[in-house]
Amino acid sequence: MIVLDANLLIYAYDTASLRHKLAIRWMEKALSGGEPVGLPWQTVSAFLRISTNANLPGDRFTAEEAAQILEELLDQPNVRLLVPGEHHWSLFRQMITEGQARGPLISDAQLAALTIEHGGVLHTTDRDFARFPGLRWTNPLAKEH
Repeated sequence: MIVLDANLLIYAYDTASLRHKLAIRWMEKALSGGEPVGLPWQTVSAFLRISTNANLPGDRFTAEEAAQILEELLDQPNVRLLVPGEHHWSLFRQMITEGQARGPLISDAQLAALTIEHGGVLHTTDRDFARFPGLRWTNPLAKEH
């Protein structure tokens, strides 16, 4: 399962981003493939928070426009909304401890735990995820060059 980090989603829909073309090409390929694509709640909320913040540079959307983008993603037959299961807390705690996460990295630890819990591979451009043991992750934009 491909698990989406918010940065890929933001780059794919922000035409002002230098990574937009790579991200949208990768996203279209992932969505048209047969592999399941996991959309964590963390990714959903981060996309909404950033893409609707008019104080940030780049393309920004109304809340309705951003929600529509997410609706279209969730309508794809291979996209699944990911939620924590019964092993989430123990995995989350392990990622915090072994990944030495604190402050802003706590959110990364939670995303790492969710990805592991669902047996997925996190797709992100954020190298901070290398700190989490047992997490499989990749930067798909680095492969697109």
